[in-house]
Amino acid sequence: MSTGFKKILIIEDEIILSDLLAKKLKGTGFEVAQAFDGEEGLKKINEFNPHLLLLDIVMPKLDGFQVMRKLKETGKSSIPIIIISNSGQKVELDKAIELGAKDFIIKAEINPEEVVEKINKYL
Repeated sequence: MSTGFKKILIIEDEIILSDLLAKKLKGTGFEVAQAFDGEEGLKKINEFNPHLLLLDIVMPKLDGFQVMRKLKETGKSSIPIIIISNSGQKVELDKAIELGAKDFIIKAEINPEEVVEKINKYL
C-alpha cells in the first residue's frame, strides 16, 4: 500500500448526496472520485484503484448488486464496500453483505461524521 491519501470512490446517482459526501471526505483528507451510475463506477474502479467504495444500491445502468457481482467476477472483491441504501430493508442489506459489503448507511439517517467513522473502521 502506497503512502499518501486513501482513495474513496463514491458510486451514487443522487448528485447532491454524492457531492455532500465528497466534500466531507476531501475535507477529512481523503482523495475522492465520484461516479453516478454502476457502469461509470466500474470504469472508475479500474482507473482510480480506490481503497474503499461507497456504493448505492438503486442506480441507472447497473445497480449496486450488479457492481458487486462484477467485482467478484473480476477478482476485485477485496475492496471494502459500504452500501448507501434508501430503504435499509433487511433482505436488501443481507443480500449486500452476502455479496461482500462490509457495512451500510441509510440515506435518510446519513451523518457525514458517521460516514467518516465507518470508512476509517474499514481502512
